[in-house]
Amino acid sequence: MLQAAWIKNDRKARVLIFTFSAIVFMAVVALGRITVKADLGFDVHLFATINAVINSCVAVLLVAALVAVKRKKYELHKKMMLSAMILSILFLVSYICHHLFAGETKFGEEGTMKTIYYIILFTHIPLAGLILPFILFTAYRAMVGEWPEHKRLAKITWPIWFYVAVTGVVVYLMISPYYR
Repeated sequence: MLQAAWIKNDRKARVLIFTFSAIVFMAVVALGRITVKADLGFDVHLFATINAVINSCVAVLLVAALVAVKRKKYELHKKMMLSAMILSILFLVSYICHHLFAGETKFGEEGTMKTIYYIILFTHIPLAGLILPFILFTAYRAMVGEWPEHKRLAKITWPIWFYVAVTGVVVYLMISPYYR
């Protein structure tokens, strides 16, 4: 196992993680009510494409990091997970930009495809909203060297984070033909 990189301070970590998670959640909720009309000089749906690329990279990193940890390549696992977290921050910035400048897009099909789209979307959205504090607590437990707790949390966090990353790409592929 790796050495702890941080000094343990659960109280401070809880406050920071819940505060950051709440701020992100409120910002995303506010996006549903705010649209900025501005000519950025490019198609604002480029942000959505960037989001899908980032989510794809995160999904690949999550699988690769899982393989690395199973092979006891802990330093490689750590680097991949930190990379996934950094990409997720970039995703968040791009996601906010997309929704701020593009607003909402309606899914344009009917029937079975619409049902499938909404099932995926309505599982993706709440899980995306809930996963952030789990990711941060899982990372915190690793950074303070609490490996049993890190592993226990990762068994919950990893599959949800992976599902959110993959379904984010699927939602993009399904909705992108209706961007205007």
